[in-house]
Amino acid sequence: MALAGPSTSACLRRLNPLLFSARRRPAWTPRRAARRFCAAVVASERDVFTSPEVAKSFDFTNEERIYKWWESQGFFKPNFDRGGDPFVIPMPPPNVTGSLHMGHAMFVTLEDIMIRYFRMKGRPTLWLPGTDHAGIATQLVVEKMLAAEGIKRTELTREEFTKRVWEWKEKYGGTIINQIKRLGASCDWSRECFTLDEQLSRAVIEAFIRLHEKGLIYQGSYLVNWSPNLQTAVSDLEVEYSEEPGNLYFIKYRVAGGSRDDFLTIATTRPETLFGDVAIAVNPEDARYAKHVGKLAIVPLTFGRHVPIIADRYVDPEFGTGVLKISPGHDHNDYHIARKLGLPILNVMNKDGTLNDVAGLYSGMDRFEAREKMWSDLVETNLGVKKEPYTLRVPRSQRGGEIIEPLISKQWFVTMEPLAEKALHAVEKGELTILPERFEKIYNHWLTNIKDWCISRQLWWGHRIPVWYIVGKKCEEDYIVARSEEEALAKAQKKYGKFVEIYQDPDVLDTWFSSSLWPFSTLGWPDLSKEDFKHFYPATVLETGHDILFFWVARMVMMGIEFTGTVPFSYVYLHGLIRDSEGRKMSKTLGNVIDPVDTIKEYGTDALRFTLSMGTAGQDLNLSTERLTSNKAFTNKLWNAGRFLLQNLPGRSDVTAWDALLANKFDTEASLQKLPLPECWVVTGLHELIDKVSTSYDKFFFGDAAREIYDFFWGDFADWYIEASKTRLYHSGDDSASSMAQSVLLYVFENILKLLHPFMPFVTEELWQALPYRKQAIIVTPWPATDLPKNFLSIKRFQNLQSLTRGIRNVRAEYSVEPAKRISASVVASTDVLEYISKEKQVLALLSKLDVQSVHFTESPPGDANQSVHIVADEGLEAYLPLADMVDVSEEVQRLSKRLSKMQSEYDSLLARLNSPSFVEKAPEEIVRGVREKASEAEERISLTKNRLDFLQSTVST
Repeated sequence: MALAGPSTSACLRRLNPLLFSARRRPAWTPRRAARRFCAAVVASERDVFTSPEVAKSFDFTNEERIYKWWESQGFFKPNFDRGGDPFVIPMPPPNVTGSLHMGHAMFVTLEDIMIRYFRMKGRPTLWLPGTDHAGIATQLVVEKMLAAEGIKRTELTREEFTKRVWEWKEKYGGTIINQIKRLGASCDWSRECFTLDEQLSRAVIEAFIRLHEKGLIYQGSYLVNWSPNLQTAVSDLEVEYSEEPGNLYFIKYRVAGGSRDDFLTIATTRPETLFGDVAIAVNPEDARYAKHVGKLAIVPLTFGRHVPIIADRYVDPEFGTGVLKISPGHDHNDYHIARKLGLPILNVMNKDGTLNDVAGLYSGMDRFEAREKMWSDLVETNLGVKKEPYTLRVPRSQRGGEIIEPLISKQWFVTMEPLAEKALHAVEKGELTILPERFEKIYNHWLTNIKDWCISRQLWWGHRIPVWYIVGKKCEEDYIVARSEEEALAKAQKKYGKFVEIYQDPDVLDTWFSSSLWPFSTLGWPDLSKEDFKHFYPATVLETGHDILFFWVARMVMMGIEFTGTVPFSYVYLHGLIRDSEGRKMSKTLGNVIDPVDTIKEYGTDALRFTLSMGTAGQDLNLSTERLTSNKAFTNKLWNAGRFLLQNLPGRSDVTAWDALLANKFDTEASLQKLPLPECWVVTGLHELIDKVSTSYDKFFFGDAAREIYDFFWGDFADWYIEASKTRLYHSGDDSASSMAQSVLLYVFENILKLLHPFMPFVTEELWQALPYRKQAIIVTPWPATDLPKNFLSIKRFQNLQSLTRGIRNVRAEYSVEPAKRISASVVASTDVLEYISKEKQVLALLSKLDVQSVHFTESPPGDANQSVHIVADEGLEAYLPLADMVDVSEEVQRLSKRLSKMQSEYDSLLARLNSPSFVEKAPEEIVRGVREKASEAEERISLTKNRLDFLQSTVST
């Protein structure tokens, strides 16, 4: 197809807002249609878009072509042409090892909704994407890959191993990004970041050094979550607790200096840790053990090691025997008690999960093997009282699945209290808003009770801790913090001479440490002169799941304030978890995992996004195939509406008709008052919708916005106005009425597409491009104006018309009138109501399937009122439908009489059962209740049928 006018490149320049500023755009009129529509035509010529005119339904396979076209046009990059403050979202970086799951689909959907809305509002938008290096997860994946090749990590040097990890990352690391794109994420991919990029790594080192210089980073031996298989400390977030069957072991601890029968019985789930016991504790108010407090107990199997018997309110008298063994080296609660009371700390375990020399004869045994052996020995020596089944709360590694061991280990920590204090004040002073508001309490509670953060990990993949030690010196006493090895060596030589030798700490930093810098490290920090940092920091919104409010969000707030002096974002929006249709957490074990990629193939991206957006902020969402099917049907309904419009709008080449159509405006009171009732009603409804939806978007009430659009499109526009418009398009014989209906159809539909675009970007862009004379792609078209005129009287009047129509439809259904049969009606109302209702005689006849020639309007009931079905649609608006038009009265009387007889027999049978004492007393309660409900329903049906039969018989006698 040849296109007269400017060249393709010129068209694309006009379409691309990054290449053509708003100030230089020429004014446009309908007569310059070819110029305005050229971008869409060019896109169509390149096989990007498909019109409803040629496709019966929206083809999901077009989504990838549309996405690539958006990206090629530069629409995802921030555009400053229209001014305004930037709207910025830093994407929560998914693990580079990840594959798309519904949690990803949720955050992508919600963040893309925000970005697309504010982009259309004219603000420069930046959604900054990236991935996390995921230290533990990635190292595990590569170790498994090496194991398949018969290679152990320890057989490689650190450099060789990290080289293999980078190779894996380059080959497979883009999977999650491509899947996120499939969801329609309009991120600026030219700014994509990776937490191990050079710039971000520089920021991590700088952050460590600055915190250390302020005395906020220190090294020490403390209790941490230890993964024996991975040989590293892990964060609380990487520990998942599961309820599993186990045992409660009851063990005798003899009281030193007492008789053979003088002992305390302790209940424990982990007897192998008794070698680490440093005290025995009872509740000070427990009278059973008061006489023993202050004495010493003998730890079993230790050849007589004594520990004090102490009193502490932490002990629960109801658990086990009410006596607690204190093993601070292997239990977090015991550790805090020991620190509080100044008790010593004993570690009985090696880092591989075997017992160490403190365990004596059990040294070298695996922790679980030792448990069984020790219990056998305790029983043999009469110190093992009994073993009972007990449900354990077992801490397991989120990555490897192994049981985590609380273990004393030398690690690097960040002192958190001074950082937390500033983060608390940010919320108190309103500098940071957390949505939903109820999560503020959780945020405040965690920061108020914060513990120091263990930031070191015993891995090879990650940011190496920028600390160097001096060969021949103790690590605790002599170490150097530097930005590079060269700088560290220079510092060491200055202090110890030019022949000094140094070596770097082998540990890496916790992945969450680098993630905590994400909002500003991705924009160039610590170089504050970077344009991106100046333009886009602080961000506007941080959107993520509520489950990482503590582990990520709060840490970003603390680090942002510490390093930039500013809260890193103004709003935190928290979404809930995705659950199955029964409210269960999705898991492979339950077999209820719904794969987003498979879902997209079956239902389309738009249906998935719309379904996910219907939830409430912070609340878990139950996802079902029924919801997806319903929203797929919504996509098809949109498509069919688009096809109806295109079939009933002027042809693209009819410039005169399009001039007239586009000349109709509805942005003034006068233009609205001139419209006929259905048109005035639907335009008013649209203007109300724009205001409501815009407010919902601004408040982040996305579920409300989605429902409002859905209800208006389906309930008002598709079900009522499109049907009403057919009287103008097909039956009016009035070109001006037809043209007005076309204008209203186009105006309402194109604005619905705009409102819906952030939720359903693909089908709305496809439909938008199919409409003639589009100035630009919908992704960058301006958002509809708010506060447009409304005629609320038209809403009340059209509601009366709707009530009348529904009443007539209900009667037709009750009397089983054939769908194609047209019936007569007399509409009775006051003069003022008749004035507007009678003008819409064609609409009423079409929607109610009336014979338009037999529809009468009068102020008093017709002469055959007693032989008609009477409908009260509203106060002052009634209708009479002659029975003879709808049914053969004699046949209907016979049919209902037979039906009534059958219903009465069924009812009598139910009553007989209920009157039988043997049934009521012996049958299960739910069965009896079910029979009572059936009897009640049958009684109601009999009453209704009798009333209808009486009415029919009265008309026959008349």
